[in-house]
Amino acid sequence: MEGTVMATARIVSLKTLVQGVSPWTPLSRVLRLRSRTLYSAVRDFSAAISPPSKAVVYDQHGSPDVVTRVTELPPVEINDNDVCVRMLAAPINPSDINRIEGVYPVRPPMPAVGGYEGVGEVHAIGSAVKGLSPGDWVIPSPPSSGTWQTYVVKEQSVWQKVDKSTPMEYAATVIVNPLTALRMLEDFIALKSGDTIVQNGATSIVGQCVIQLARLRGIHSINIIRDRAGSDEAKAHLKQLGADEVYTESQLEVKNVRGLLGNTPEPILGFNCVGGNAASLILKFLKQGGTMVTYGGMSKKPITVSTSAFIFKELTLTGFWLQRWMSSDKAEERQSMIDYLLGLCRDGKLKYELEVAPFDDFDTALEKAMGKRGRQPKQVLKF
Repeated sequence: MEGTVMATARIVSLKTLVQGVSPWTPLSRVLRLRSRTLYSAVRDFSAAISPPSKAVVYDQHGSPDVVTRVTELPPVEINDNDVCVRMLAAPINPSDINRIEGVYPVRPPMPAVGGYEGVGEVHAIGSAVKGLSPGDWVIPSPPSSGTWQTYVVKEQSVWQKVDKSTPMEYAATVIVNPLTALRMLEDFIALKSGDTIVQNGATSIVGQCVIQLARLRGIHSINIIRDRAGSDEAKAHLKQLGADEVYTESQLEVKNVRGLLGNTPEPILGFNCVGGNAASLILKFLKQGGTMVTYGGMSKKPITVSTSAFIFKELTLTGFWLQRWMSSDKAEERQSMIDYLLGLCRDGKLKYELEVAPFDDFDTALEKAMGKRGRQPKQVLKF
């Protein structure tokens, strides 16, 4: 079939080449007159297919370091409304690992290409695409499966154009973590300057973003981290980002944690991504009528709530899942928030720990992301 299409393209091009030219015109002049037309026909044909793509693929669920493999995928047809994107960078998020393991609630059909967010450069566009041109930077918004590969072909509606002056690693990671932090600060309590929030998992990317976004709004942050080697350095780093207080879990093994606050107001809002005892510590900090939002469960331990917390403190417990929010009809609001966050990154007002790894070193980056090499920054694959 491909040979037939190529043959047809050649015939059409040759017909176009001699159309309107006198039969007595020398062949050399015909070639000079029509060379641009011929080049255009060949170029148009070649743009209808993406280049081959090097990708991280898995055929079954399991431990990512066991079930994934790097392989080459064949070219993909670029339809009228499609955009072919050459990926520049994509992170390895905990949710990516969970999808491969088969424990995340929403998973792509297999065989699947890993990855869910990232940034790329427009390589080619379909004939009906408007508003995007080769060379533009784009991100999948909402995030979309299959970003761990060198070329991605999807409809234009998937892609959001971003400012090319944004640091590549921040453009690649702006949605899953920073947008979660922003939405949680805005969606549950009408916070005002002078209020206080409390969170566990403060060294996570979401935690780091919460600290900085809260500070920009004049909101205090109380931060809880795990007891482990390097905790003093972690505290210093979070304080540098704008944290008011940082405690290890063992420091909070006191009867009245609120006595540690000093002049800082009691928190009205808490963020939990750990569960277990770390979630209980948030509940102890919250003031009367406070709310705890759970957006993760890294410890894989349940949240235990005392009866008095519900009856006498009137606490509210709820959850947040970014994918549900992204799936709602909020395209313009989503784009505006992403542009806002990327603007903060460009201005140096929003930053977080990242490590850029060459795609050829995927196996090493994956081991780091899975925690097999101790605590490591978020891994961002560079293609």
